[in-house]
Amino acid sequence: MMSKIYNISIVLSFGGLWVTSMFSSQSETLLGFILIFSFGMLHGSNDILLIDSLSEDKVGYPFLRVLSTYLLTVILAVVIFYILPVMAIGLFILFSAFHFGEQHWEYRKLTTDKLIINLFYLSYGMLVLQLLFILNPKDVIDVVTSITSYTINYQFILFTFIITTILFLIVSIYVCIKSLTFRQVLLQEFFYLLVFAVVFKVSSLIWGFTIYFIFWHSIPSLYEQVKFLYKAFNKATILKYCKNAVPYWVASIIGILIVYLFFKDQTIFYAIFFSFIAAVTFPHALVINKMFKNKKKQSN
Repeated sequence: MMSKIYNISIVLSFGGLWVTSMFSSQSETLLGFILIFSFGMLHGSNDILLIDSLSEDKVGYPFLRVLSTYLLTVILAVVIFYILPVMAIGLFILFSAFHFGEQHWEYRKLTTDKLIINLFYLSYGMLVLQLLFILNPKDVIDVVTSITSYTINYQFILFTFIITTILFLIVSIYVCIKSLTFRQVLLQEFFYLLVFAVVFKVSSLIWGFTIYFIFWHSIPSLYEQVKFLYKAFNKATILKYCKNAVPYWVASIIGILIVYLFFKDQTIFYAIFFSFIAAVTFPHALVINKMFKNKKKQSN
């Protein structure tokens, strides 16, 4: 099923390139924000339900306790982003990289050491993000400057891309030796990376991120979550997932509006956008990681 989803993602990605050819950069950015704050945010809106499903001690994790813990984590992330932006953006990239890599590769069930697998997830996710950065350096420099007040240069972006690529190749060679599954999908996954490169090169930073985040991450993640929560993936379970997610999705939208209104005179919207996405990503990545661990236990 996941292979079919990625086939659809390829078609949708090139559809996204059509948008690039038809609309201005400003329109791309606006559409990107709309998609991320609608469909993209929806895929992370059921974290509370996932936490409740994952908790073995139901009495020890009442709804209000789970909700308050999650909200405190998000608030703490926003505060760190505001007070220590350099550290926060670094943590955001690391968490996002691991989360993207884990979501993309977990269903492959690669057979090698746990530490190497986690390093592979991290290096793969970093490679995807670094591809996006190296192909949109000016936008990346502008966003980093707006968030941290520090100015990075192209040489720094190039250096991190080279280091990431070397790390990914070294870990991939090890995984290739140890895992037959990896060897069987090597060409397919290389093709996916080429698709990402084409999309990122043609698109703006926000639109390229949107295409990857929606079509290559959020849709597969929704599939995994629906299957985990309801043991089936069909129209009924999708509607049930969406129904349960809507209250949290609405709360997220209200949250970003409040944060923006509160800080709008102190920074540009890009900074608020990435700060909020980062704040939500930290707890969401931990919840999804726990979901995958639970699935492994159930399959053993």
